[in-house]
Amino acid sequence: MSRENRSRLSAPEGLEKLERALVVLIALHSLVVGLFLTFATQWGARFGGFPDPVPLFFPRQAGAFHFVVAAIYLVEYFRYRGVGLLVMTKSMAVVFLSLVAALGAAPWVVPLSGVGDGVMALAVVLLRRARGLPLLGPAAERGE
Repeated sequence: MSRENRSRLSAPEGLEKLERALVVLIALHSLVVGLFLTFATQWGARFGGFPDPVPLFFPRQAGAFHFVVAAIYLVEYFRYRGVGLLVMTKSMAVVFLSLVAALGAAPWVVPLSGVGDGVMALAVVLLRRARGLPLLGPAAERGE
């Protein structure tokens, strides 16, 4: 990457575009996970190292949860310019997935998902700090 491109990326407008793209990609990730949990439940479980889930209701319910959080990430960001719920959700996921991995014989997808969620949350926090904005967004400071 050229020095000019790096300086454009670190400019306020570049950081804003980068943050927006990251939030959209994180929401897309949650949407895709939700689709797999809902519509490819048995295949996804086997691929991730789990036996076939019985009953299918619980992994499909987790798919619905992923649809909800994907929508929340986008609404929070585009309406309130915040990322607090995204960071909180990803942080809770890291704690949960780490505990599951530490307390039992979890398949490979569990610790990998925890690492992935941690990286996503950390990237958003670091971008927020680079922009000098609070996690809850500028609208929270104005009392909106």
